[in-house]
Amino acid sequence: MHSLFVVALAATLAFVGTMFDNFFAFAAQLVVSERERHARVSWAHAASITLLVIVAAGVGSVLSAIPLRLVGLLAVAPLALAVHAFRHRVTRPQYRRGIVATFALTFSLGGDNIAVWVPLLRASGVGHGALTVAIFALWELIFLLGAQALARHERVVAWGEQFAPTFMPWLYLALSVAVLLECHTL
Repeated sequence: MHSLFVVALAATLAFVGTMFDNFFAFAAQLVVSERERHARVSWAHAASITLLVIVAAGVGSVLSAIPLRLVGLLAVAPLALAVHAFRHRVTRPQYRRGIVATFALTFSLGGDNIAVWVPLLRASGVGHGALTVAIFALWELIFLLGAQALARHERVVAWGEQFAPTFMPWLYLALSVAVLLECHTL
């Protein structure tokens, strides 16, 4: 049985680690969007994250017949993402406008989110899963407000895009280990 602190810490690491690239991509989208559209674009981002959580929880529940230790082997996904990020440290900024583009881009960048969130949500019981989702919602709100604040500072967005390739491999590697530990595979 995990303590609530450990569940909260794992949820925080999983969300922040997988959303680092999404955060700067979203802030860059806000930079190129008209200010009056920021609220709608933010809602589209939040809706896409909600769909990612639903997909991860759904896949995790389908995997309930599989022993948790084997589900922990899904940690190979963030590990593969770490290797890929180490090999391809080139930033490809993608700027899109509007709610449909924001929703689609956020969802398309969510492959790493699903890979990490599935075993995390599968490892949790219903109560811990609800706490994890609540922490995800809190972090999403913080990310939305933070991205809106950063969108006013184009130099900060540019810095994030420049240095994300350096941070992402290490974040994915840490997430891989976290998944292995959370699922008791290690």
